[in-house]
Amino acid sequence: MTLLLQSVTDVDGRRVDVRIEGTTVAAVAPDLPVRPDDEVLDLAGHLLLPAPAEPHAHLDKALTSHRAPNLTGDLDGAITAIRQIAAGFTHEDLVERATRAAHEYLANGITAIRTHADVGVHAGTRHMRALVEVRDALAGLVDVQVVALLSAPRSAEEAGATPRLLAEAIELGADVIGGVPHLWPDRDAGLALSLEAAVRSGLPLDLHTDETLDPTAQGLRSLARAVVGSGFDRGVTASHCVSLGVHPLEVARATAEEVARAGVGVVTLPQTNLYLQGRGIPVGPPRGLTAVRALLDAGATLGAGGDNLRDPFNPMGRADACEAASLLVTAGHLSTRAAWHAVSAGARACMGLPVPEVAEGSVAEFVAIEAESLDAAVAGAGTARVVLSGDRVLASSRVVRSVRERVGVGVSNS
Repeated sequence: MTLLLQSVTDVDGRRVDVRIEGTTVAAVAPDLPVRPDDEVLDLAGHLLLPAPAEPHAHLDKALTSHRAPNLTGDLDGAITAIRQIAAGFTHEDLVERATRAAHEYLANGITAIRTHADVGVHAGTRHMRALVEVRDALAGLVDVQVVALLSAPRSAEEAGATPRLLAEAIELGADVIGGVPHLWPDRDAGLALSLEAAVRSGLPLDLHTDETLDPTAQGLRSLARAVVGSGFDRGVTASHCVSLGVHPLEVARATAEEVARAGVGVVTLPQTNLYLQGRGIPVGPPRGLTAVRALLDAGATLGAGGDNLRDPFNPMGRADACEAASLLVTAGHLSTRAAWHAVSAGARACMGLPVPEVAEGSVAEFVAIEAESLDAAVAGAGTARVVLSGDRVLASSRVVRSVRERVGVGVSNS
């Protein structure tokens, strides 16, 4: 069987039919004849958009905000809160929450997730074992990539144990090497450990970078230069990069140009960074976003995601790319189209995945959203959606609204 999508509207406003065979778009035309082997899906009134991806999740922490409130509301408070409860995470608990969260993402149209898994003395490799199990169980439904997130050591003893734990995480099946160099006492050592592990293993690198409003932080530039110096070419992503948003414009532009030349993708995470950053600044706090416009102007790859899903780092996450895109419009001042590109094509590029298009020969990963325009699709969190991966419908949702008039109440004109 092939799947024929009838009367969809693409992002350019074209009303077309789309035939999907296997995992590929086979034909796009204003009116495709129905063939005997077609399964027909009428999507009149729906926009057919490249399916979003979540390039930066923490499925091991997801759905725990009620267990450990963040008492200070900032990054340090979130780290303290999660460490207070992490010892109580059983394998079953980690697997159940991560699976439930992945299903939330999928229902909203996200068909690929890159999730970080804590690796460090406080957690050992328990989180990695659980998320690898979830990844394998969801294969064919959601494309899950697991990052070995090497935690920042809090003592010399912890620092000494980190290389062994990272090696164990790689052996367990990590897809990507991660870390948080900006939280290490020796930032250069933190960067070197993760980069060297990526070089040895041949795995991509995805680092939490400069998640701070410190205007002197230069972790992103250091990463770009280290990548160029090492010749590493397996894919590099820098997430957060908050400090770039408070650098002087000429510094931000120069850094963005280095990032683009190095081929480093940047993932901005507006929900969590707006929540965590700037709490110590009572008047006129900065928005806590990276310099999205400078990065785009420099030609860097910009992805965007939601980061945390109702945990101490962000109690309001909703596993919906529309939320991230909407915030990039309202807080990042991007156009709606550029914002959707960041959560779909940009996110997938940062993850090393093919980018879907409504075009013959493209990989077929789409979400169809019932809406009259892209603005309406991104703004309408409650809109009906159909999630498509190849010739399969993975999820669908519909919205039923009922407005009842009060008896005896009406409106008249005279």
